[in-house]
Amino acid sequence: MHDIWNPWHGCVKCSEGCDHCYMYFLDKCRDQDGSKIYKTKTGFRKPIQKDRKGRYKIRSGETVRVCMTSDFFLEEADAWRGEAWNMMRLRKDVIFFLLTKRPQRVRECLPVDWGNGWENVFFNVTCENQRRADERIPILLKLPFKHKGIMCAPFIGPVSIRKYLGDGQIERVKCGGENYDGARPCHFDWVKSLRQECLDYNVTFCFIETGTVFVKDGRVYRMPDKRVQSRMAYKSGVSFQGKPMEFVLYDDWGYPLLPEQRYVPYFGRQCETCGRQMVCNGCSRCGNCEK
Repeated sequence: MHDIWNPWHGCVKCSEGCDHCYMYFLDKCRDQDGSKIYKTKTGFRKPIQKDRKGRYKIRSGETVRVCMTSDFFLEEADAWRGEAWNMMRLRKDVIFFLLTKRPQRVRECLPVDWGNGWENVFFNVTCENQRRADERIPILLKLPFKHKGIMCAPFIGPVSIRKYLGDGQIERVKCGGENYDGARPCHFDWVKSLRQECLDYNVTFCFIETGTVFVKDGRVYRMPDKRVQSRMAYKSGVSFQGKPMEFVLYDDWGYPLLPEQRYVPYFGRQCETCGRQMVCNGCSRCGNCEK
């Protein structure tokens, strides 16, 4: 996918949400071991790669999801993280989405010039159940980031975050069910309850996918096709846009990017009913929709 940057691959399982990790499952399908951690070769320098005309391949204003097959704050990646921070520092015109299950390691891993945070970094913690929400969100709220969010995925238990929304630090909440090998059920009642808490505080809420096993009105639905999962999440109508997030981005000369200088996502035919649309970087125009 064009909006993902994986500077390293592989991870160490650390909580309940890791039990049926999609990365481990997909690696196993390729006869690989997800526990083997390595710096990627062709993908490591993706933020600063240029095309034949000398233009950055990642365009100004794009959002890039970082370490979707690992954890950016993984201890085994300490030796590589400094260079990754350097690329984010250079690309002040790009939004970097960070997601971790290890917020307790974050403060010691920040760059020396971090200060109160960088405007182009959107930091999120995973809260797969109430135990992890109460463990990770208090740490999140104490960390120096300009933009903060919560990801309840895989959503494997009811989660209440109401007590953490009052001071306005949390700008967006995403949730989605579990997939692949051994997927645990996601209950629509959990989704609606979380949504109501976000609505009460005008915090953007996005239900991206049902997961393979979805429970609604006492009935269990099994949906192995992720496109169907995303479509069903969209049709539920629970996602909503709360207070808009405002990222102040800068060009190479240090001037703020104007709206007309920012990347505008393109959404193809299949995107129209996708649960991820409101948090997506857009279609890569691969042509598969037209086949």
